[in-house]
Amino acid sequence: MLHALSLAFVDSVNVLLIGVLVTLALILGPGQYRRIAPLVLIGDWLGVLVLAFAVMLVFDGLQSVVDAVISSPLFGILLILTGLLTAFLTWRGGDSSDLVDKILTPLRAPSPLTLLVGFVLGVVQSATSVPFYAGLAVLSAADIPLTERYLGVVLYATVALSLPLLAGLALVVVRARPHWWIGRVFAYGRRNREVVIRYAGWFVTVLLIVIGVLQILG
Repeated sequence: MLHALSLAFVDSVNVLLIGVLVTLALILGPGQYRRIAPLVLIGDWLGVLVLAFAVMLVFDGLQSVVDAVISSPLFGILLILTGLLTAFLTWRGGDSSDLVDKILTPLRAPSPLTLLVGFVLGVVQSATSVPFYAGLAVLSAADIPLTERYLGVVLYATVALSLPLLAGLALVVVRARPHWWIGRVFAYGRRNREVVIRYAGWFVTVLLIVIGVLQILG
């Protein structure tokens, strides 16, 4: 279970969602942010959870294949290759500002659409994340009762949203105390967006390679 949750934590390095929350904190009034940001986060969590349950059902149907991959060095090699790909994409760079701007358009006021946007963000981010599938594969292959595995999916989705949730809570503090040290950290992040994105990419790279090496050695 801890192995699966470690991959869920890697998946929680969601620069796009955190970027959306930071921008919302900048453009919305205090009352609006406290109503809209939780809806985005809840929607994102639901998106991750629904996709995670669907993927678990597929993996459980392919149990013998999943078990074979997880128990072989191939799984560790795939994680290392994913880390190297992440390193390449981080080195290459990129800017998601335009995408963030498009996402913000329907988030100016709280509505069911706010929840839907968060849901879509959760599904898309998870569906394009190798650590998301890797963690669920580990959970599917875990030698624990079926009920506990599917309850573990709920915990998995929660951990996969942990960093954006902490960022959202920190932004509430930043808005209340802009001169506190957390406020200075976020101010630096706004001024150096590309640097922060690169650090996040290198962080994910290191985690994936370390987990992959441990998988091979274990």
